[in-house]
Amino acid sequence: MLNLAGTPQLLATPEVESRELIAADLRLLIAQIETSMRRIAAAMDQEHGNDAESSADVLILDDVTPQYATASAALGACRAGLRHALQCLSKSSDA
Repeated sequence: MLNLAGTPQLLATPEVESRELIAADLRLLIAQIETSMRRIAAAMDQEHGNDAESSADVLILDDVTPQYATASAALGACRAGLRHALQCLSKSSDA
């Protein structure tokens, strides 16, 4: 859970400052998604690293990997959407 105690309250701001706040929020969300993706990858590695049969020549099918892969793919799609939103916001500030 995020601790927002030190975060200033959002007030009515000029358009430029408002865009900057939105962009900062988008960057924070992207960073949180990337953290979650790294945690998923680490969990997958940990589960497969504990197997005595682990090697480059052995493929292990389990019930958990597809769930992790699906979650990671969904997070990747979210990240792509947020990056697109950030680009659109950047383009609107250039106009």
